[in-house]
Amino acid sequence: MPHEEKKHRIIFIDLMRTFAVFQMVQGHTIDTLLADNFRNPDNLIYAIWHFLRGVTAPIFMFTAGIVFTYLFRLVQKSFSENPRVKNGIKRGLLLIFLGYLIRYPTWTVFDFSYVSDYSMGVFLAVDVLQLIGFGLLALLALLYLSEKFNLNDYIALSVAALLIFLVSPMFFKIDWNSHLPQAIAGYFYTGTGSLFPFFPWAGYVIAGGVLGAYLAKHPLVFKSSKFSLTLLITGFIFIVVSMVINYVSALKGNETAVNSATTSLIFFRVGFVLVLNAIVSYISLKVSSLPKLIILIGRNTLMIYVVHLLILYGSAWNPGLYGWIGKTFNGVQATISAFVMFGLMIFMVLLFDKFNIKNKQLVT
Repeated sequence: MPHEEKKHRIIFIDLMRTFAVFQMVQGHTIDTLLADNFRNPDNLIYAIWHFLRGVTAPIFMFTAGIVFTYLFRLVQKSFSENPRVKNGIKRGLLLIFLGYLIRYPTWTVFDFSYVSDYSMGVFLAVDVLQLIGFGLLALLALLYLSEKFNLNDYIALSVAALLIFLVSPMFFKIDWNSHLPQAIAGYFYTGTGSLFPFFPWAGYVIAGGVLGAYLAKHPLVFKSSKFSLTLLITGFIFIVVSMVINYVSALKGNETAVNSATTSLIFFRVGFVLVLNAIVSYISLKVSSLPKLIILIGRNTLMIYVVHLLILYGSAWNPGLYGWIGKTFNGVQATISAFVMFGLMIFMVLLFDKFNIKNKQLVT
């Protein structure tokens, strides 16, 4: 390994990535198949599932920011000489391309004459892959500015994430579709059907970058319980701030419908993610190594994401379970389906790993 990039396997990040992937797969599967009459918020099991589903994307994006920034800052070279700049740009553009590809509206590729306005809207809507892709490019830009103006990474990334979070409620009130092309407007709010617009969701990727930069600067800090305690306290501070914001809003009579850009919800989600990282990092102190499968799942997150979505929702070139079955399963059937889907993803990862090993043996 090059002297300028000495990596230490951060077990709790591997565990967080695996947890996020599992939550993503089971969440999408159950949401696709569970009948509406079983979606009862008064049911404790459903309420817990619904809550965890709400924090899955922040976990996923926060972890992506950690990993990217950690690996980037491990390379002790200037921005212009850092090989991870080129890799980061390629990765970001690939994610954006795949995000649009899996929602491509026509199997004929170039003939859009039969594409409905609804299908075109789905194609142009911003989803997780586009968001993370632009999130990584934003991280690169911020890391460049941090180096160029001799700024502290923690301050630069924290301020950027906070600004995105704070302006998001205002951005959600603007009808961007009236001012910008639909393809661009979808990055500013959910009015065009976007599930994960840049505001506020990129803030979670950049917030993860703060922790990634810290881990890179202090390579062995995660091996101490003090690190876990610091994360825990910081997370609780965010949760308390969220509660205070809610309390003040209630006093002023400013209670409104909650959405992904609601400031109190954003602070709660950041706090919850930090608390979860604290708990997992503390548990990881007793773990010296991980099964190979967990590491493989983390390495193949993108493939798992794309393949399970194609199975569930289909594409212009293949039908999906949603079109065949839809929301017709009861709780037990949907839960079993989720575990079957995750099992299929594990089998796929193991199969690809075995294939890759054989390829390496043939080359040598």
